[in-house]
Amino acid sequence: MKRSYYTVGLIMLTFFVISFLTNVIGPLIPDMITGFRLSLTLVALLPFAFFIAYGVMSIPSGMLIEKYNEKKMMTAAFIVALFGSLILALFPNYLSAVFSLFLIGCGMAMLQVVINPLLRTAGGEENYAFYSVMAQLIFGLASFLSPLVYSGMVSRLQQNAQPGSFFSFFNKFVPAQLPWISLYFLFVVICLLMVFVILFSKFPKVELNTNEKAGQWATHVQLFKNRNVVMFFIAILCYVGTEQGVANWISQFLFTYHGLDPQKTGADTVAYFWGLMTAGGVLGLLLLKLLDSRIVLISFTILAILSLSAALFGSAKIALIAFPMVGFFASVMYPIIFSLALNSVKEHHGSFSGILVTGIIGGAIIPLGVGWLGDQFGLKFGMYFLYLTMGYILSIGFWAKPIITNKTIQLFKKKETVQLD
Repeated sequence: MKRSYYTVGLIMLTFFVISFLTNVIGPLIPDMITGFRLSLTLVALLPFAFFIAYGVMSIPSGMLIEKYNEKKMMTAAFIVALFGSLILALFPNYLSAVFSLFLIGCGMAMLQVVINPLLRTAGGEENYAFYSVMAQLIFGLASFLSPLVYSGMVSRLQQNAQPGSFFSFFNKFVPAQLPWISLYFLFVVICLLMVFVILFSKFPKVELNTNEKAGQWATHVQLFKNRNVVMFFIAILCYVGTEQGVANWISQFLFTYHGLDPQKTGADTVAYFWGLMTAGGVLGLLLLKLLDSRIVLISFTILAILSLSAALFGSAKIALIAFPMVGFFASVMYPIIFSLALNSVKEHHGSFSGILVTGIIGGAIIPLGVGWLGDQFGLKFGMYFLYLTMGYILSIGFWAKPIITNKTIQLFKKKETVQLD
């Protein structure tokens, strides 16, 4: 089959946009609390609305992709995200924000389901692992940049941009007390551009292997009767919940306990969290060529727990370093959990993948739990909840029994001994 490097590039761009729109929620939380006068529980409902969309849309999208082509699905996904962004941009209030983030989440879930099999076809099955790693690095890069873009836009708007400048446009539509709303106008433009790019692009025909097809509801019900499927579903839920539970509350934690500016220091720290997650992923890839993935998972999870402890109990200077280090050590968790999961069942990998992606709703549930506990006992106590999710991830390294383990390089081959008579 003819490969399409243009389509591979388009998919990489899509990964960048997904991450850019998704991982800016954390830095926005202090502004949302102040602007909409929210409790920690109410503000936690915002990322809840975003990530619950994955639970609603992932499996249906896997079924729809077999009926409609990738071009239509990707176009529809960005149109849904565009309307979601436009709602919050034009009607900046709490209810609009909940509905807006749910729609954006639906669009991102649709894209996640479409682009992985498309990447396999466009880049070639033999290159799929390489391009998947590249996509994760681009995903991490966008996660690093989006808080910095937010910080820069808010700073420029607060300085009263000069007439005729790019930022003067936002002054006409963005409430002075809610400068962060400008980011959602930017999202509208990004989604609109992506719609046009996709409409004028040619897509290769994707032929799913039997294992990659999503299957019917009966298949999903059958899989949920498998203990391994349920345990790995919980594992993905715990991972995404941990990732978002840290990233979403970093800025508010630094403001509450150390008095640090959420729009500058808080946003920068969140950016470093995502940036170091990308760097940790590179190290993780190297280690996975040398060690069993379960050993890497256990080691990195223990170090992530220690980093979280330093962030919660240390000084402001320690917290500014320790929070990003949580991201560094959490970097290997998702790919290792996902690979261990797929290597632990013999069939229906497509349906199983849809179930695992549905576990992304952990990004809705866990931060909400942190927020609710934070309202009752203080944010620091609320973040203790993350020890439970990280403890479950740590346990995977001990109970996972994959059918196929990751291939490692033997640095030193045993010498054969010849016995002489």
